[in-house]
Amino acid sequence: MIDQKFDHPFRKEIIRTLNSGQSNSIILSGNVHDLFFLPGKTEDDKGAYVSLTEYLSEKWGGREDVMPIVYEPNRAIRFVNPKDKARMRNAWAKAMSGIDLDSMAIEQMLGVGAEKKKPDPGQDFDDLMTKCTERPATAISMLRTFCYISNKSKDRDPLGNCRVIIFIEWADMLVPESELSRMSEIDRLRLSLFQDWFSDPAFIHGRDSVLLLTESIGLMNSRLTTLPQVIKVDVPAPDETARRHFIEWFEAVKVSGILPLWSTKDALAQFSAGLNLQALSQLLKGAIHDKTAATLQDVIARVEMYIKSQLGEGVVEFKQPFHTMNDVVGCRRVKALFEEELIPRLKSMGDDALTGIGVGGPIGGGKTFLFEALAAALGMPVLVLKSIRSQWFGQTDVILEKLYRVLISLPKVMIFIDEADTVFGGVGENAHETERRLTGTIQGWMSDTRLRGKVVWLLMTARIHLLSPDMRRPERLGIILPILDPTGEDHNDFLHWTMKPVSHLLPDPDSDDFKALQKAMEGYSAAAFKSLRSELSALKVRKNDITLPDVMRLVKDQLPSDIKKTREYQILQALMNTTRRSLYPNPENAEDDRENWAIRIQQLEAEGVR
Repeated sequence: MIDQKFDHPFRKEIIRTLNSGQSNSIILSGNVHDLFFLPGKTEDDKGAYVSLTEYLSEKWGGREDVMPIVYEPNRAIRFVNPKDKARMRNAWAKAMSGIDLDSMAIEQMLGVGAEKKKPDPGQDFDDLMTKCTERPATAISMLRTFCYISNKSKDRDPLGNCRVIIFIEWADMLVPESELSRMSEIDRLRLSLFQDWFSDPAFIHGRDSVLLLTESIGLMNSRLTTLPQVIKVDVPAPDETARRHFIEWFEAVKVSGILPLWSTKDALAQFSAGLNLQALSQLLKGAIHDKTAATLQDVIARVEMYIKSQLGEGVVEFKQPFHTMNDVVGCRRVKALFEEELIPRLKSMGDDALTGIGVGGPIGGGKTFLFEALAAALGMPVLVLKSIRSQWFGQTDVILEKLYRVLISLPKVMIFIDEADTVFGGVGENAHETERRLTGTIQGWMSDTRLRGKVVWLLMTARIHLLSPDMRRPERLGIILPILDPTGEDHNDFLHWTMKPVSHLLPDPDSDDFKALQKAMEGYSAAAFKSLRSELSALKVRKNDITLPDVMRLVKDQLPSDIKKTREYQILQALMNTTRRSLYPNPENAEDDRENWAIRIQQLEAEGVR
């Protein structure tokens, strides 16, 4: 049984805004191009899913005191109720000539001579309506005139006390975001028409309303969207309840029998988080056409494809790590911290949920590999932010707006940002305006209570000190971890792993040969160990009867790149920014060590190391 009382919560916000008199100009943004439920008019009618304009206009349609009008650029102005067009035409004629068309018709029937030839002012209405199709500026002026006529009409006038509600689709096409100096003459004209209309006291305090529809506020000209009398209402992506209702309706209306699914309808509603109803409909139609059950993998693939299409090519990537914690060598203390504390807190959606993790450490330290394994252990979607900035004016804000809607729609997601210092700049005076806005927006999201427990931020960088202080504070990056070069037992773990291609040559741990290997590999990074393992594999291919002296010669032949001081500087910065004393090399001597590290950092900076 389809729930005919189901409705979309944002409509209540629109009604409240209009009925309270807060504003008569509203911008609807977000999921405006999706499907919305209209209940059936009879007991057997299962209802229908329609466009947003049809949904809202039908909700107001069929009433004598409300006149819904729809305008879409390059199309005719449409009256939802056909008889309303005749009422407006009559009101137009009376406003322009001082006499309504019915009275004029009677005069012409009773009159003679010149009176019969009196021009029909309604013809001007018809001519202008025709011009509106090709001239958006004319359409805007016409719609404003409708509001003016409605506002001035009285009980005995053709419109009476009718309230005009105008829906303007693709509003961003009419007034696109752009610097004023770069706008064309016609764009400036349309912008000025809207500004003058929405700033007119007669309209502000009148009874008529305008609803502008756009996918993103950032696509519309900020001179209009920032007017204080313009209210923004978000049309959110469908939540689990809305998706469940659509699935029930789809099965009842489109399917003879039961939907072909790998599991239950509740499971589909849960795992399709992130899809709008249009995309969900495509998934279900495909399953019906193929006569095969839609699998969980199909749903996940559709979600990924849809999110990528919404944000644009190259903005995000879904990461699917194929290695686990068992593949991570060394890092014993960090892995223990993962198991005991971090993984439970990262999975939590309560007050103990961890907002984010900052990861510092030198280049080649294995940060990415380690935290990809963490992502795999969490079993949640992992979004990699790649290129948020755009070269086009205002486009970065549009991407951020869309990204926020994606994050809100997903039940749980990890945002994986490698080289975070290059993705986020500073917020100081020397930073570019777009960079400041981007960093400030992400910082705000990290503290957003709507995202807490839903979004986990994982920021990795070899230059942790270059992240803004506001980003590194508690409740944003709740913990900052250092991933350092392996020492002690971790070093031995890496040594054993590196020698696996020639494991038969690995000496006894208590032998002098083993100690010689340890000394030869002293100071090795994770990347250096990996490189050496590859060299040993290649040596084994070239020489069948490889010996331990051959291995020692190969190890001693390795020369590190001239980046020692750079890596030292990065290690010190990682330690200075660490938020857990227990992860220090010597936790009991933390204060003295920090003073010494600070002095050494100053020395390296004086040498030009950054």
